[in-house]
Amino acid sequence: MSILNQEKEDAAKLRGDLLFESQQREKSRFKRNVGVSWGILFLIIVYFFSGQNFLGIKTIELNTDFIVAQIGFIAQGLPQTLLVSILAITLAMILALLAALGRLSTIPPLYALSTFYVSLIRGTPLYLQIFFFFLALPQLGIVLTGLFAGVLALGLNYGAYMSEIFRAGLASVGKGQREAAIALGMTPIQTMRRIVLPQALRFAIPPVGNEFIAMTKDSALVSATGFVHEIMWRATRVGRAQFNNLEALIMAAVFYWVMTLLLTYVQSIVEARLSKGDR
Repeated sequence: MSILNQEKEDAAKLRGDLLFESQQREKSRFKRNVGVSWGILFLIIVYFFSGQNFLGIKTIELNTDFIVAQIGFIAQGLPQTLLVSILAITLAMILALLAALGRLSTIPPLYALSTFYVSLIRGTPLYLQIFFFFLALPQLGIVLTGLFAGVLALGLNYGAYMSEIFRAGLASVGKGQREAAIALGMTPIQTMRRIVLPQALRFAIPPVGNEFIAMTKDSALVSATGFVHEIMWRATRVGRAQFNNLEALIMAAVFYWVMTLLLTYVQSIVEARLSKGDR
């Protein structure tokens, strides 16, 4: 009987291994096909802007001399774009956590303050908020630099939206863990700092990564102040000056796209490591 059971276990293991190998081959084939499709689409776009004739239809011809001459100038805006995004996402995370704690609070003034902040910020456009801090506050004697106004507006805006992420993260920690921590003699503050927050932040990291990627693109709105020389500001400036707006904006789009792809790749690595830690 033991020999028969062993043979059954070996057969089941073999079937499992074969199924796993089949699934891996299918995934590999799918990724390869997606890569080929991406390559074809990219070549189509390149050809569309090559200036060649196709069936009597002339494609768009870009000024390559302008692109070669100005790509370095536009690329100099990358550090400023990342600086604005990093400062703003840091502020947003702090505000989102505070707002989430307020929305979970049983103290009416704290709950009212957090919900009022979220409602006000979500109910007004980000573009308006940037100009409010940059143009409206000087009437009250408060003068902010373009960089600070942009970071403050982005941080406040994304903090309001991200508060739901942190609220869900805090709520994901079971009530039993809090009760157990208090039973062990921890104060509510110690329980929050040692038990709740580490788990909530772990839950929030993947969606916060998505928000950071979105923020790197929304940071282009800060260029409207005229005092933050990031990618979009440089592209529009040189494009208008030399009447090559198409080429300038395409270069800016490529920079944002590549930056998004790289950040998405980094985020996928972080998520993979976090998922391994959960197993």
